[in-house]
Amino acid sequence: MQELNPHISVDCVIFGFDGEKLKVLLLRRQYNQFNGGNNQEYDYKLPGDFITDEEDLDSAASRVLHELTGLSDIYLQQFYVFGSPARISSERDLNWLRKTTGLPVERVVTVAYYSLIKIDESRREPAEKNNAGWFEISAVRELAFDHTDILKKGLHNLRTKLQYEPVGVQLLPEKFTIRQLQNLYEVILGRELDNRNFRKKVLKADYLVALDEKEQGVAHKPARLFRFDRKLYDDRFNRFEGFQF
Repeated sequence: MQELNPHISVDCVIFGFDGEKLKVLLLRRQYNQFNGGNNQEYDYKLPGDFITDEEDLDSAASRVLHELTGLSDIYLQQFYVFGSPARISSERDLNWLRKTTGLPVERVVTVAYYSLIKIDESRREPAEKNNAGWFEISAVRELAFDHTDILKKGLHNLRTKLQYEPVGVQLLPEKFTIRQLQNLYEVILGRELDNRNFRKKVLKADYLVALDEKEQGVAHKPARLFRFDRKLYDDRFNRFEGFQF
């Protein structure tokens, strides 16, 4: 059995898209069961774990993601290191960590990642087994440890990166409309975008390839479908200046 390192951990902000809303995967933590209190008292935390002595940081983050969603080879972005001496200074948090891990935890530095997945592609069983569930970003209140700060910084980094890279296209169907793309951007950025300005900017990106196909089975006038060409994007990445919405 591989030993866990009690000083270094990874925490993952797992963003999920259900076609309409941006959500985050949170774990329910019952914290009074080790203090002789009411077992029904709980709060929520981000998924995470200590790294083992034989794995690197990226591997640990991928392990956490796979254990909760059943998914592999998913987009993962390391975005910050949280190392404040006070981040697990509360007696409740420290006691919970020591009891659940059996480790002599004192101070923990965590490396934070975020990922993007389609919720309907993730498996429900691993999440339910770990008391995890999806929550709308706007509904999230105070989380355990410093996880509220980690979530906020993860969302800020995602929004910033979206201005320079098309990181959200993997959340759309293989063939999508410009309206669907705009909806995705609006959901992630948390604000409305001007229709004409959005369309003008994204259609300049030649890695969005127009298809000779239109929507089917819609009540309104069918819109043209597009697809994302990864090879074209990779070939032109150094010349892509971003959309800056």
